[in-house]
Amino acid sequence: MIQIKKISSLLVAILMYIGLLSSAVTAQSAPVRLKDLVNFDGVRGNDLVGYGLVVGLNGTGDGIRNSPFTEETMSNILERLGVNVTGEQIRPKNVAAVFVTGSLPPFARAGSRIDVTVSTIGDAKSLLGGTLILTPMNGADGKIYAVAQGPIIAGGVAAKGKGASVSVGVPTSGSIPSGARVEREIAFKLNDMKTMRLALRNPDFSTAAKIEKAINLKLGRTAALMLDSGTVEVNVKKSGARSPAHLLGRIENIEVRPEQRARVVVDQRSGTIVLGDEVRISKVAVSQGNLTLRVQERPLVVQPNPFSSNGQTLTVPRTTASVNEAPGTGLAEISGETSLSEVITGLNALGVKPRDLINILKSIKAAGALHAEFIVQ
Repeated sequence: MIQIKKISSLLVAILMYIGLLSSAVTAQSAPVRLKDLVNFDGVRGNDLVGYGLVVGLNGTGDGIRNSPFTEETMSNILERLGVNVTGEQIRPKNVAAVFVTGSLPPFARAGSRIDVTVSTIGDAKSLLGGTLILTPMNGADGKIYAVAQGPIIAGGVAAKGKGASVSVGVPTSGSIPSGARVEREIAFKLNDMKTMRLALRNPDFSTAAKIEKAINLKLGRTAALMLDSGTVEVNVKKSGARSPAHLLGRIENIEVRPEQRARVVVDQRSGTIVLGDEVRISKVAVSQGNLTLRVQERPLVVQPNPFSSNGQTLTVPRTTASVNEAPGTGLAEISGETSLSEVITGLNALGVKPRDLINILKSIKAAGALHAEFIVQ
């Protein structure tokens, strides 16, 4: 019986130790794959843009008087197709001039397809039911890399009457999935690279050091070197990989626990507050209350007695002024704890609205008790 008690006590102690260990692990940042932390040198997309026409709209196209470039573009296209419209006045309502944008992914080959976004630049009301006609898409160097064409999936719908109108979403913008075909490839040879540089999306010395250590541990040799807080360089020859592509395939799924800077992000327009896990607040006392000044005008009209000969109608001003002060929270203590949950608990104990909480956090930062970067958007 005594042995059973000892065994049960030992089991409880082991379970408590496992619980403490698991809580310590969950308190740390979650592991993230290397491909989600860095950008690989040379593996990048390129932005494309084009100017074209959308046809087939149900009377929701550009007004030619306000968008003369639409008529000019349409005339040029018709002339290239063998239709002579010189001197003719074209007044269609089913055509809209648009910008076509997209991104050429890395290593895109000729003949592959990419998604594009279509947006009006004139006074067209909607692109619903429209079709984009053949539109070349240029890169930053002015060369044509893709050609877009196809029916548009509009992002909303709009309806209008004489006395009211309604709009859902953004009907003047839409997309064409796989709507552009790649015609020119980017001249880049990944296989010729001797070293691969990994650019951290959030530069940090501790995270870069962890990445260097994890890569060398995965490869079993010293091939990675941290250059600065935002760059880790990997030597392809020292890594033992047959090519840079094989090297990236081996290291891109390595999991690393990134270090994060303590930040408090505030959006004053929407009243949104975001606190990072590393935010710490020293022990501080906070008092919050509202002062309201109310002034009301209730004029009184005084009329003369009936059948009076010299009487006049007068307006006598009557003003009521009052000052109301909300009871507030008094002095509420926010203890300097070490976890984000306890910081949130202390702030929620004040019982204030998000916009008032923004001012409280700003005041705590000014007092030197908020140990985090304060970002206002």
